[in-house]
Amino acid sequence: MNSQSHADRVLSVLDQALRTLFAPARSARPSPAAELPQDPLPGPDRRRSAALMRVNHSGEIAAQALYEGQSLVARDETLRTLLRQAAREEADHLAWTQARIAELGGRKSILNPLWYGGGLAMGIAFGLLGDRWNLGFLAETERQVETHLESHLKILPASDSKSRAVIEQMQRDEAAHAIAARRSGGEDLPAPVRLAMRCAGRVLTGLSRLG
Repeated sequence: MNSQSHADRVLSVLDQALRTLFAPARSARPSPAAELPQDPLPGPDRRRSAALMRVNHSGEIAAQALYEGQSLVARDETLRTLLRQAAREEADHLAWTQARIAELGGRKSILNPLWYGGGLAMGIAFGLLGDRWNLGFLAETERQVETHLESHLKILPASDSKSRAVIEQMQRDEAAHAIAARRSGGEDLPAPVRLAMRCAGRVLTGLSRLG
């Protein structure tokens, strides 16, 4: 466990929450859409793409909170390193989706503070079960997100190559995170837990798409 006091860790969590929710997101890697031309999209297609990217942005808000909660209670330094690396790549996703929403003239979900709070609580809860379950939760989360992104690729307007490039890179990153977590010893989660996670994901998707 790190040498920070309990108060320091709490302040660090609050600082990270405020940065994630309210500060402009920044990425270490260039957006996959950066070099692609901006194809004009009809109004309905633009609104559909903006809604899908709003959902993905909310998912990345929740992901940042999940990793923060998991890292906070992780016992093993190797696991904390894995979580921090995944969080850095998810921060890229946060910046990419935020930029794409702006390009499409959309807006972020007003429920993002709720998704952050829920993600943080879930991350802490699974982290407290032990490192192997912590890793298993990470692997299952990424697997379900990968499936979710695949569904978005099927309904994304065909002419929206910029959003497609972002989602495809996000999907590759999520798959790599899941593989790393399994190789590090993650336990397979029980079927009822996997189902509950899918249901929670559907709630986030539905509400974020609406607003």
